[in-house]
Amino acid sequence: MPSGSELIRTIKEQIREVDPREVHDAVMNGNGRGPLLVDVREQHEFEESHIPGAVHVPRGHLESRIEGAAGDKSQPVVLYCASGNRSALAAHTLEQLLGYRDVASMTGGITLWKDRGYEVETPRALTAEQRSRYSRHLLLPEIGLEGQLKLLDAKVLLLGAGGLGAPTALYLAAAGVGTLGVVDDDVVDLSNLQRQVIHANDRIGVPKVDSAEQTINSLNPDVKVVKYQTRLDASNIMEIIEGYDVIVDGADNFPTRYLLNDASVRLKVPVVSASILGFDGQLSVFAPYEGPCYRCLYPTPPPAELAPSCGANGVLGVLPGTMGMLQATEVIKLITGAGEPLIGKLLLYEALGATFTELKVRRDPECPVCSRDPESISDEEMGVFPDYEAFCAGAG
Repeated sequence: MPSGSELIRTIKEQIREVDPREVHDAVMNGNGRGPLLVDVREQHEFEESHIPGAVHVPRGHLESRIEGAAGDKSQPVVLYCASGNRSALAAHTLEQLLGYRDVASMTGGITLWKDRGYEVETPRALTAEQRSRYSRHLLLPEIGLEGQLKLLDAKVLLLGAGGLGAPTALYLAAAGVGTLGVVDDDVVDLSNLQRQVIHANDRIGVPKVDSAEQTINSLNPDVKVVKYQTRLDASNIMEIIEGYDVIVDGADNFPTRYLLNDASVRLKVPVVSASILGFDGQLSVFAPYEGPCYRCLYPTPPPAELAPSCGANGVLGVLPGTMGMLQATEVIKLITGAGEPLIGKLLLYEALGATFTELKVRRDPECPVCSRDPESISDEEMGVFPDYEAFCAGAG
């Protein structure tokens, strides 16, 4: 049986090797037309330093993850490791087992690359505690270290700390979203506890923003909570939502939803919106000028008798959890760039039948909000939006 060094030598005779200078010229001076550079080292090695522009696919996960980075098997791929041995084995695997047609291993690995004086990138590192806390995210190629750092840097505003806001806040906090703003002017009531899982029995009478902060802090100390114990209205909405990357809409009334739509379109902030009633929920992502806005979907509010409140009609206690977790999923996708957010789609969920229905929603070219220039959506000098209380009252 050949020794390890003999096996490596044999493998290297069967693959193509390229010098770091050739890789540098092709990747750094190729204006985006060079080969895909793949780092096959372990996570901790990649985090210490890597070649700029390289994607990370550990050799131990090569077979299951490489297609996520290089779906086209005719695409030129250059692999590298620390010294060129692991990348040689990986190149052999790509060619012989996975059918890639233009693969090379970089001679000498990143060690020789550094010796030549070429640039390396030292990314922000997670602490040991963070690596443990977010270890399952780090294993996902769609998120990984880069995505987790994006989550830690993100600012998400939760409109409401009630049925929808409670589960969404919990899962975004657990995921490591660095800043969570919470807007709610209510206090915890006994009737809330059937579904608003962020609160507790011993906090009845406590402001919901304070109760939410307490639970979030106990769940993940990485998360900063910014509290707004107020009702969102035309006088404060621009000041509150500005600076946030994503808004989670858990409002329970149409005037606030229409107002939020105007302000978010004006500031070009995406909104992950959900609503619940009885056994039914719906979800969509409104990304200004990428897809339809809330007003495209609902040009006018329905009559009051067709849209009763949960307080009047009732709601299954677990339903906000289902829809809130879906909201959290869409937020994470928007922040990390993973997957396809529900932009231009409306997802309907019916709990009794356990059915999901997806509908397409198109932008309305005559929409009174998103068909206009953002600067004209509100009166900048007067600082006012339309009177949506009157607008929605007229629908009845």
